[in-house]
Amino acid sequence: MPNERLRGAVSARELTTQRCAELLGVDPKTVERWITRDRVPHRAHRVAAADLLGVDETYLWPSVVDDLRTVSAGRAEMVEFYPSRSAVPLELWRSLIQQARESVDILVFAGLFLPELHDITQLGERARQGCRIRVLLADPNGAAVRRRGDEEGFGVGLAHRVLLSLRYYEPILAIPGVEVRLHDTTLYASIFRVDETMLVNTHVYGSTAAHNPVLHLRRVPGGRVVDHYLTSFDRVWTHAKRTSDINAVIAAFDGR
Repeated sequence: MPNERLRGAVSARELTTQRCAELLGVDPKTVERWITRDRVPHRAHRVAAADLLGVDETYLWPSVVDDLRTVSAGRAEMVEFYPSRSAVPLELWRSLIQQARESVDILVFAGLFLPELHDITQLGERARQGCRIRVLLADPNGAAVRRRGDEEGFGVGLAHRVLLSLRYYEPILAIPGVEVRLHDTTLYASIFRVDETMLVNTHVYGSTAAHNPVLHLRRVPGGRVVDHYLTSFDRVWTHAKRTSDINAVIAAFDGR
């Protein structure tokens, strides 16, 4: 049976079988067999093909979900489990920012605890040294933050926490490599990613983030968990609104 998902993904990228093979460093006949005979490539080629086509490898080859090596690698990505965010050692949060070299990605509603733990100008210093900083905060005027505020029992207080967080980030907004966007997305987890390490703070209905479990993850070759959460981050990032004028955001909130 042909792999129509793979065929469609190649077509969507406006690639030919020949060009796809060249970019992946394999024989065109190999790619043709992947498509026409639904052959499952070796792991390295699966990862490279999925990255080239901009989709998850399990979408192209669902059978790899049950691959024992994939399952084992996914388990290896788990470094530690914390029963609540407040149980995460403060030194871990601080060391992650201090050690950041390539990327810092933050997805939260308000995440006010971060600027309370760190001098946010440290993120600016990382950016000046070539580190990409992406911060996603909730749109204080959005439906998602109002809904979450009601669920947690804070009401409009959660939106005010977002505005306060924005004020903390304001001094570094003009630094190249730093970008803050506002999202109006239902979050199932807050994500804190620094290079190959990630902390995932799960969300529980009616419970504040500080009281919810945290997964400490680190990317392992062949693992899918970190990349799975990064895909989620990128989807929110794509649809979020750019913001460079904090005062305009605050004025829009005050003027509701």
